[in-house]
Amino acid sequence: MNRRDFIKIGTIAGAGLTGTGVRGEQEGDPEEFVGVLVDTTRCIGCRACERACSVAHDLPVPDIENDNALAAVRPTSETQWTVVNRFETSKGEVFVKKQCMHCWQPACGAACLTNAMYKTRSGPVIWRGNKCMGCRFCMVSCPYDIPKFEYDSWNPKIQKCSMCHERLVEGLEPACVGACPTDALTFGSKRELMEIARLRIYHHPERYVHKIYGEHEVGGTGWLYLSAVPFEEIGLRTDLGTTPYPEYTRDFLYGVPLVLFGLPALQLGLHLLAERKSEVMEDASS
Repeated sequence: MNRRDFIKIGTIAGAGLTGTGVRGEQEGDPEEFVGVLVDTTRCIGCRACERACSVAHDLPVPDIENDNALAAVRPTSETQWTVVNRFETSKGEVFVKKQCMHCWQPACGAACLTNAMYKTRSGPVIWRGNKCMGCRFCMVSCPYDIPKFEYDSWNPKIQKCSMCHERLVEGLEPACVGACPTDALTFGSKRELMEIARLRIYHHPERYVHKIYGEHEVGGTGWLYLSAVPFEEIGLRTDLGTTPYPEYTRDFLYGVPLVLFGLPALQLGLHLLAERKSEVMEDASS
């Protein structure tokens, strides 16, 4: 790394300390942010959503006919932005779709020093490669372990579900929603989805746990879940609380750049100043 690159990193870190680019766009009414309701009582584990996602984003297309993929719980990856997992629960077999939760106040967006990961005005949390400096703070900060890094690429990117933001701009719904044959996925605003979820619980109280996952978790998420069994039985974290994660991470993340970049940058500046002073003295004596 040359001196110019080192100073540039120190400058970017300084911007992070002053709050520049730390927050995503938070304008608008969160109740009108778009999202998806996942009704796990309707999911049959066909994995059509996996295929649709891969096709829509030019990712390797999974073999959805191969049930071996359901033998173990899978995380998302840089080549598979959504996965369907199978859980053995107190009420039998349950299939659950996993992807980015698109938090209303995303920890990944707060952690990003350059605003490469940010929340759009309509709700999706997206990544912009032209702004990314590769620090991977978004990966460390995410409570759902979603952002993934292309370690094997010569030009690595952060990969995750974008809620098909490019399709939403064109007035289309997310590819996975349109591919679901059982209407286990419903696209809409949070206001609409909450109303649908509450009505389903009201009309079928024996079918559902009387809670909507994502309504309050980490301040609220774009993806909401209904379930017939406690959410911890289907792999959804119930230990996250209701406080938005940026409230926890802000002080820490502001401190990390100071330790990693601020002090070394200061030391380098003093070193360069001393070198320059030496050069001036040599010129004066010659």
